[in-house]
Amino acid sequence: MKALQYVEQDVALVADLDIPSIAEDEVLVAARSVGVCHSDIDLLEGRYIIPFHYPLIPGHEWSGEVVKIGSRVTDFAVGDRVVGECVIGNDHFGFSISGAAAEFFVAKPSWLHRLPDQLSYTVGALVEPFSVGYYAIVRAGGVDASDTVVVLGAGPVGLAVTAAVAVMGAVTVVVEPSPERRSAALDLGASHAVDPDEIEALLERISPGGATLVVEASGRPPVMARALELVGFQGRVAYIGIDVGREASARLGLIQSKELRITGSIGSPGVWPETLRFLANSGIDLTPLVTQRFGIDDALAALDAAHHPQTTIKAHIELSAAL
Repeated sequence: MKALQYVEQDVALVADLDIPSIAEDEVLVAARSVGVCHSDIDLLEGRYIIPFHYPLIPGHEWSGEVVKIGSRVTDFAVGDRVVGECVIGNDHFGFSISGAAAEFFVAKPSWLHRLPDQLSYTVGALVEPFSVGYYAIVRAGGVDASDTVVVLGAGPVGLAVTAAVAVMGAVTVVVEPSPERRSAALDLGASHAVDPDEIEALLERISPGGATLVVEASGRPPVMARALELVGFQGRVAYIGIDVGREASARLGLIQSKELRITGSIGSPGVWPETLRFLANSGIDLTPLVTQRFGIDDALAALDAAHHPQTTIKAHIELSAAL
């Protein structure tokens, strides 16, 4: 089989490997669509939050088809369309253990969820980043048509938040310097998509007291500080963008004077079944997030595309191997 393999730091190739064997409590999955995340680039460059070792196969945003089951597996059958979580106890699928960027890979049933019939394999590979945004909204208390939500940053997770809060009925404002990403935000249901220099004037017109919820999805410290300025009295701020170690000045007194409720979130623990039901029932079309598609032979080009956020929102590797 063919697989994208990280051989050592900064060295990736498309390798010919044996199809892995499965234990009696495992399943063999044929990958169908695999998203490339910026964390996959960090991994190749030698950075991740828990220990890992090369060689390894990346790929934690994926959808696939079960093609073989172990003798003790009762929850899944050959032909099931599945997606899977990436945090598995102390391990991270696609990081500390090899992932889905291969024609075939091994999974435990406890990691897996059936992909609803309404969702394509492309959307299935977007469930992981969407679940991260969905989890942040849940932790913040949810939204409805009474809310004005400002989303700071239109990367894949910020755009996932945009799609979710828009279908929940909120007036949705996306703040993003890239015109292409602002256009994608509008395609996903945003009411407004503006340059950072325009947000105060827009809020003064549509929600003079400030946003009822600000979702910070850029991970840039100055923007994280600005969230406190844009939220209204007794509003909420949800921090989802990740930054480690950098600093920015912030008017922390606003937390008290505005009586703010602030939440932080990472990953999407415990919400995958809910996320899948939400996507299946809401009718959200996430396919505008996928701006480039590659076959497994061109997996290195997919990695390269992910290095260029000005032209790439999400690159997918698409596969069709059969046993």
